[in-house]
Amino acid sequence: MPERHCLILLRHGESAWNAADRFAGWVDIPLTDMGRTEAHRSGELIRQAGALPDVVHTSLLRRAVTTADIALDAAGRHWIPVHRSWRLNERHYGDLQGQSREDVRARFGNARVKTWRRSYDVAPPAIRPESAFSQDLDPRYRQLGIDVPPTESLRDVQIRLLPYWETAIAPDLARGRKVLIVSHGNALRSLIMHLDRMTVDDIGEITIPTGTPIRYDLDQALRPVVPGGTVLEPRSQQVTDMHRDSAPAI
Repeated sequence: MPERHCLILLRHGESAWNAADRFAGWVDIPLTDMGRTEAHRSGELIRQAGALPDVVHTSLLRRAVTTADIALDAAGRHWIPVHRSWRLNERHYGDLQGQSREDVRARFGNARVKTWRRSYDVAPPAIRPESAFSQDLDPRYRQLGIDVPPTESLRDVQIRLLPYWETAIAPDLARGRKVLIVSHGNALRSLIMHLDRMTVDDIGEITIPTGTPIRYDLDQALRPVVPGGTVLEPRSQQVTDMHRDSAPAI
């Protein structure tokens, strides 16, 4: 049988701003108690599936970092290497960061908000540097010499994520390591678009739920054996089955 590579994708557990239905983006928001429960359950599901990771990649945001810590502990893999990169951060939502979706819809209308959220190459309005929700002065990015984007489209996320896939994640897979990526809805959507060779229209219909691991078995060319992967949750088996456009993808 040809060699297969195991990749697990996990969106962080519910954050405080998921629960409040606010755009988070690069704002560093903690998990709720429900989010911690989701993270623990994710680790159990990964263990039960026999997909114990050898290495983990996360963003620099605490909702992903905390989810990874809790999931690894639940899976008994708390000791494995963890690598963190800003390239796995959530999409920067520009001036929408910190605002509730209800308020944004009331101000701009449903159609424009849907375009900002679900299109591939349309970014929300840029954030002002003086905004309380700007990351221009955040030491984690200043020390790394990263120019924080004022806003991002999904295309922008894919452009900054794929180099990390090619130079860090893909080499781990090629070495035969089982890889867990703990990241965010839009970062994972951009990676899934790449893995499954989705069109711009296709990816607009995909939503990644919080705290639900998705297993991808990849061939030697790192292409999915089963398109869409397998959701490690009894309630559903395909990412597309879990699409809920009304659910926060923030």
